[in-house]
Amino acid sequence: QVQLVESGGGLVQAGGSLRLSCAASGSNISIRSCGWHRQAPGKAREYVAWITSGGSSVYADSVKGRFTITRDNAKNTLYLQMTNLKPEDTAAYYCRITTSQARDYWGQGTQVTVSS
Repeated sequence: QVQLVESGGGLVQAGGSLRLSCAASGSNISIRSCGWHRQAPGKAREYVAWITSGGSSVYADSVKGRFTITRDNAKNTLYLQMTNLKPEDTAAYYCRITTSQARDYWGQGTQVTVSS
């Protein structure tokens, strides 16, 4: 069984920065690709950023240039560095991984609140 544990969320003023982490644990994990999604109150969950096993990354237009996704394959850990945060970035952030066996796993979510 794969478990994802997220951390790093919190309250920050507009223009500030936060770094989210997502640590995957479980036996024989082989992460093919992984990324972050977010869900604001009353809205659908949306994709934020994605990174492949080779390190190629893509971003939603709303965060491009402000967020950076990275991964540490040795630690099975995913990161999201968020800078120049805006109130509209306020949401619960979820990490998601796709394994080499084509199975998807989600984290429990970490709250990010950006005050104006």
